[in-house]
Amino acid sequence: MQKNIFVGNLARPVSITGSGENAVAHFTLISNEYAGKDKETGQNLERTVAIQFSAFRTKAEAIAKNVLKGDQLIVDYRLENNSYEKDGETIYGYNFIVENFAFGAPGKEKRSQFSQTSS
Repeated sequence: MQKNIFVGNLARPVSITGSGENAVAHFTLISNEYAGKDKETGQNLERTVAIQFSAFRTKAEAIAKNVLKGDQLIVDYRLENNSYEKDGETIYGYNFIVENFAFGAPGKEKRSQFSQTSS
């Protein structure tokens, strides 16, 4: 069995459809990762990684209700093959399905909300 963890910040508001047992949330997490060193300057280089996730039922509702753009999420996920045939050619794809998650650091929008409510 595979175990995958991704830590990233929400790129835009969560999209949710349905409710209860039919709730489905789609969201994109972004993270920067090391991409080597610049040969001339020796500075570390970074690349941006963006992954679209899907969450279902109570997980979907909890994420949609509590996470704002910029907030950090720690996601335990599984990969699901999403390959299909089109015009006689196989198109390969994957779905990233949330198995579990934890809330991380609040983003700028949530910190702004916190400061307004504590004033």
